[in-house]
Order: sequence, then C-alpha cells, then structure tokens
Amino acid sequence: MKLPMFPLQSIFFPGETVPLHIFEERYKQLIWDCRNEATTFGIPVYIHDSIHYGVEVQLVEVVNTYEEGEMDVTCVARQVFRLVNFQTQMDGKLYAGGDVEFLDNEMDGDENTKRYVLGKIEELYELMGVPYTPISVDKYSSFVLAHKMGLSYEQEYELLQLPKESQRLDFIKNHLLTTISVLQEIDRTKLTIKLNGDFKNFDPLDFDEFKI
Repeated sequence: MKLPMFPLQSIFFPGETVPLHIFEERYKQLIWDCRNEATTFGIPVYIHDSIHYGVEVQLVEVVNTYEEGEMDVTCVARQVFRLVNFQTQMDGKLYAGGDVEFLDNEMDGDENTKRYVLGKIEELYELMGVPYTPISVDKYSSFVLAHKMGLSYEQEYELLQLPKESQRLDFIKNHLLTTISVLQEIDRTKLTIKLNGDFKNFDPLDFDEFKI
C-alpha cells in the first residue's frame, strides 16, 4: 500500500490522538489532499538518521486555520507499518510517500500478566509520588500505556515494532521491574544519606580484647 509520508522525530501508537501544527507548504498540501480524498497518511519514525517503521494516521479534524495557511489538526493513529520504500516526493506532489507493509497486531495477552503489569505500574507511580488512576484488566492496552511508564525514545520505538501483545507485555514488565528496582535503591540511598547526617549515640567499645 502506498501512503503519503510525514516523517517526524516522534512516536505515536495505534489508538492515540495525534495533534499536529502544520506550517510547511508540502504538509499543507498533504492535509488538504487527505481531507478532500478521505485518505490516510503515514508518520514514519525518524530515528538514528533513518526511517523504517511508523504508524498510519487518519485526519479527524482541522481545528484552526491561520491567515498564512498554517493549520492545527487532530488525527488518530491506526496501525503500525514497515516502510518498504520511500520517495522524497510523490508524483505531482510536494510531499514524500512510500510503500508500506502493515504489521499484524495479535492480541494474545494473558489476563494474569496484564493484572501483574497494572500492579507494577501502580507501584511505580506510588514510588514516584504521582497520582494514579486504576485501569481495569479488560481495558488494558500496551499501546495506550506506552507513554505513561517512562520508556525512552528508543524503547518506545522498540515497543512499536512488536506485533504481539504478549511480547509487548513482557517488554513492559521487564522495564517496570528494572525501573522499580532502581527507584527503590535510590530511596534506600536517600534514607542512608539522611541517617548519616543525623546525630547518633555510639556504644563505647572495650579495646581489651582487640588484636592486630
């Protein structure tokens, strides 16, 4: 399938609302073409000076149009793709394009693992002192939670490429276990430093039995 392309140094996941400010002429043209022809476009992730994976996006609304033609638009991310080839300009257009293959999204997540991961997310938020709104197991989605657990840009990109929910669950679980362990160690270190700053009563030592 061929899609118009809007490469960005950002990662969006299926189901996510994508707000964009459009100011370049090529992307103004892209948005109007998508609006008039009811077509979707792709946002490939620009990372390590290359683009390989991204997400198909559907235009939902042109929220604002400014005097110079700039626009604020909202879109929704649909499905993950792998880029097969890339054209810097589609025929007769200002914007880029490319052929894509969509990744199968296998929703094979285990309910017990989802419940475990949700518990670890709650534990993470408690350690950070951040308010947490509980999520029911039946509404769990790794993609929905991806931006909410401190993944790095590279980690989010890796998560985007995983085609199975079971794989995404394992990835997130391992990240949470590592992060929580680090935060617990930081808290332990902070407590140690605090205690070392307090006045202490020391028991006198009897040196009679000491040997060198």
